[in-house]
Amino acid sequence: MNPLTGAPWTPENLEVAATLISQLAEELAFVVPDQDSGLLAINALCMDLEQLIEAEAGAPVALASGVAVLRRWIDEILGGPVRFNRVSIDLLGEWHHWASSVLVAIDQGEPAGEMPPGWSSTDLSDTAAAAPEASPMADSAAEPIVPILLDLSQDQELLREFYGESMELLQDIERGVLVLEENPGDKGTINSIFRAFHTFKGSAGFLHLAPLGELAHELETLLDAVRRADLSINREIIDSILAGADALNQFTTEIGSQLDGRKVADPISVPIRHILMRVRAALRAESPAPAVVVAAPVAPVAPVVPQPPAMAPEVPASQPRAPQAAPAVSAVPPAPPVAERAGGAEPPKGARDAGAAGASGGFVKLDTEKLDALVNLVGELVIAQSMVVQNPDVQGITSLQLSRSLRQLSRVTSELQRNAMSMRMVPIRGLFQKMSRLVRDLGVLQGKQVQLVLEGEETELDRNIVEKMSDPLIHMIRNAVDHGLEHAADRVASGKPTTGTIRLSAAHQRGGIVIRIQDDGRGLDAQRILAKAVDRGLVPNGAVLTQSEIYALIFLPGFSTVETVTELSGRGVGMDLVLDHIQTLRGKVEIESEPGAGTTFTILLPLTLAIIDGLLVGIGDDRYIIPTLSVCESFRPRAAMISTVHERGEMVSVRGRQMPLLRLGNHLGVKSRAVTIEEGIIVVVESGGASRALLVDQLIGKQEVVIKSLGRAFENQNLVAGGAVLGDGWVGLILDVDTLVKLPLDNRAGLAPASTGTHP
Repeated sequence: MNPLTGAPWTPENLEVAATLISQLAEELAFVVPDQDSGLLAINALCMDLEQLIEAEAGAPVALASGVAVLRRWIDEILGGPVRFNRVSIDLLGEWHHWASSVLVAIDQGEPAGEMPPGWSSTDLSDTAAAAPEASPMADSAAEPIVPILLDLSQDQELLREFYGESMELLQDIERGVLVLEENPGDKGTINSIFRAFHTFKGSAGFLHLAPLGELAHELETLLDAVRRADLSINREIIDSILAGADALNQFTTEIGSQLDGRKVADPISVPIRHILMRVRAALRAESPAPAVVVAAPVAPVAPVVPQPPAMAPEVPASQPRAPQAAPAVSAVPPAPPVAERAGGAEPPKGARDAGAAGASGGFVKLDTEKLDALVNLVGELVIAQSMVVQNPDVQGITSLQLSRSLRQLSRVTSELQRNAMSMRMVPIRGLFQKMSRLVRDLGVLQGKQVQLVLEGEETELDRNIVEKMSDPLIHMIRNAVDHGLEHAADRVASGKPTTGTIRLSAAHQRGGIVIRIQDDGRGLDAQRILAKAVDRGLVPNGAVLTQSEIYALIFLPGFSTVETVTELSGRGVGMDLVLDHIQTLRGKVEIESEPGAGTTFTILLPLTLAIIDGLLVGIGDDRYIIPTLSVCESFRPRAAMISTVHERGEMVSVRGRQMPLLRLGNHLGVKSRAVTIEEGIIVVVESGGASRALLVDQLIGKQEVVIKSLGRAFENQNLVAGGAVLGDGWVGLILDVDTLVKLPLDNRAGLAPASTGTHP
């Protein structure tokens, strides 16, 4: 039993503490006066001791108090001009001897010796002592913030580690704060956010990034007051923490830009005095004075309300919050606790946690360029294996042993391909949880009560797709809050709950990934959309369109039904860029809406950009690949199904609906083998709400193909999206369905010959 607490502290706990204190003594033996050599290791050991004391019940009071003193000393070195001088080294040595004696006393069941009385107020500088409660940064707001000038020649690797770890910490802090807003009494989340700021402060101090350490220190102090129950979580504390995290993110992102070479190594200066004043006012439980915000020389970045290119203006993090009631933001399931000593975050050049190593669940950081190179090599191996297996000379060999070897080769190659592709797959959780902050800030800005429900966060897809889907998703969520959801009074008048709901979900369906953005707002007004399109000259007057075709009009450039331009929308740009982004990823969008009940956008995406499921079709002697994600059905037509419509070309009747017919051979400049329509096959494809019936000679089969770029020779056309090496070594061209559904319907005029020697 612990004689001071009466609670058990196991021999294992004592052994761990003794090991850490012994390691601290070893580090002290190598420190050099007036340098910071060894400080990083000592800081890490102090953090380990803090975590041990916090995690295990019954920690000795004397040891806990001593570790608190050690932490204050290290913070004084990290947070100020004090370096490792002889005074500080001697004091840390005395602390080691005292802590060792405490452990011996505990092990023998005796009372631990008290700390020397001067330690509670000892300053590590050569001069005077500081008051124990005085913060080393208490008066810093009176001084101008000194810009940060990075020493890339000396600290580049350390800065890369700092950037990677800090970006992960800040993302976890934001997720934790949004969870805390829903559940203010969640002590686990409060502790995890506190530790994240503490870790950030230590790392910033070690690299002499004084403004970052100063701000992180004040935020840590605010969280510490909440941990001790001196303060209760309220709206002002939540907003102060988010504003501080935004400023830290702004600093950190600028550091990453300089490390990447995207910006010159100029001093980094972000105004944070108004945030410091706000945090200190929250700490004193005072209402903050109105902040005078000076424009920062560095543009705000995520996790501020993000801004897609040329879509809509950004909501600045420093903008004073509207006085309306806070929106209810619900992320289901809640974000996991912040990692106490996060590592393996994403550094500026794309290094990331690539996969698990062993049963311990460890991770290895891997540059994504190396990962992409590995995936490409595996793709080449798959192609080479297919060429060997399908080689006529090999197929002519009647050898049972060779057949077994080829089957084994196929199994191993397929397994290797699956494993390599899985390394590129990442959960969509990070992208989804960024939307929680976006919805929260937009709800406050517009005075709407909004809750965001997240589903399918564990769904995995290609990391490149996750990164490129950020801007489209941001704009669609903004539209859902701005245009879709009504204000509380309007919702009550319509018999709806005051809180609007946006449901963001992801799942593996239809051979790819399906992302849905669903709201319970006012829905789309088809007649108003059509009238606005006619008024703007986007649709001919008197045009007869189906409901899906009318909904697709919102993706036209320049289209907007908003009469007044606001800071969020109304300029007619955004949704056309959303569609371009999604089509670039070989995806498509479907819209369902019911007036007064809400709207659902369904985004269909491939699992990966490297490999696609393709339908192999033949036209003449050539073979082409149509992505199966765009294929609706295929059938052999009858002559009676074909008709000619004036000024619309040939049409085919598909399940009672007239659909434009495209003789694919004519447009590709390839002579078709099918003499009559009955000898061909019709493949119905769909993209962006438009459908087209493609006439081909034959269906060869369905297979996964590795996409290859066609180089500069094809860069000025958009009919072919890429190429793939087939099993016999010849190239099959991958057709761009988005272009096919928009081609003119004059089937008599073909394009320039597109044959590239793809036939065997």
